[in-house]
Amino acid sequence: MSETVVVTGMGVVTSLGQGRQANWAALMAGRCGIRRITRFPTDALRTAIAGTVDFLPQSGDTAPVLTEELARLAAEEALATAGLGTPGHFPGPLFLAVPPVEMDWRIRLSIGAGCDDPAHLGYDDLINATWRHSELTDPFLFGTIAQSLADRFGTTGSPVSLSTACASGATAIQLAVEAIQRGETDAALAIGSDGSITPEAVIRFSLLSALSTRNDTPESAARPFAKGREGFVMAEGAGALVLESLTAARARGATILGVISGCGEMADMFHRTRSSPDGHAIIGAMRNAIEAAGLTPDDIDYINAHGTGTPENDKMECLGVMSVFGDRATSLPISSNKSMVGHTLSAAGAIEAVFTIETILHGRLPATINHEPDPAIPLDVVPNTPRDATVRHAMSNSFGFGGQNVCLIISAAP
Repeated sequence: MSETVVVTGMGVVTSLGQGRQANWAALMAGRCGIRRITRFPTDALRTAIAGTVDFLPQSGDTAPVLTEELARLAAEEALATAGLGTPGHFPGPLFLAVPPVEMDWRIRLSIGAGCDDPAHLGYDDLINATWRHSELTDPFLFGTIAQSLADRFGTTGSPVSLSTACASGATAIQLAVEAIQRGETDAALAIGSDGSITPEAVIRFSLLSALSTRNDTPESAARPFAKGREGFVMAEGAGALVLESLTAARARGATILGVISGCGEMADMFHRTRSSPDGHAIIGAMRNAIEAAGLTPDDIDYINAHGTGTPENDKMECLGVMSVFGDRATSLPISSNKSMVGHTLSAAGAIEAVFTIETILHGRLPATINHEPDPAIPLDVVPNTPRDATVRHAMSNSFGFGGQNVCLIISAAP
């Protein structure tokens, strides 16, 4: 029988603030962290809003710098909570979910400016110039952030960097859980972090017609499951979890915050951005997670939805919930934190896992704000107002572009 994997530490940073306490208070107040973008000009952009983290000194730097800083802050809180804050020593590996790394145009132009003939800069010239500007290019090497964090916290072995689109944060948790269950380690640090609100990123998602354009009312732009939903809102943040075997946690007298009782995944490979119309992979991921937890659909008390606010995603998630939970689907509470923090992309699965555990600990369900009923989605989305509830087992859904789907079953501490 595989080892039970428990959560002994958590940390979070979002557009709502830094730390678990600040974020939970904001969620319970129904406060929205989405605002107009101020770190770069947006006059020519269709979307000019995001859930940016603007309260850190690194907020104006490049995406890798902010992504690392967000991860560091979340990890420090998680380690302190777990009582494993000894500098430079963590008794297990690091699994880090990060966005795809690509050098932005500001860096390319800076590199090109140092060439002999910037007006006629060829590709080979740019490649050769990068070797003379390692201080600009090194942060954009995939794996650099993970190695830096591993050195800082003293994790064991080689850190794992991963990117499975919007499921990345949940994938990091899943890989950490499986490593503990296989007996490879007694502890692991799982982090999802994303600080990639840049002009190029906003433009690319806008070209996919995926983003909300409610620029005049940012606080009401993220509208998961609502009739008037028109797209998601990009956001930044990080979530970190310290995971341990139940045996190891009890041996050192750690406080157990929750249990990752099941992980399920399934890919559909239907399209680069769209889910398969029959929803088989979303349905399969949910069923696999419930089965891995040794539970039945009747045991699930709450779902932390993927709930992005796009017409397609919310419809497919509703289809999946209706298929898996049958007659219970319309009465089972399901809410989306993205209505308040926005879609934190690579970090979403980790952040929402933290919020799901907070939900269990506090016995209170965060609302889905900005909700206007959609007759085509007959779910109990905990509309607009949080609600008291006893939650023993919750599901947290993460459905990524490219059909990358991961679901976590998170249970109350034993």
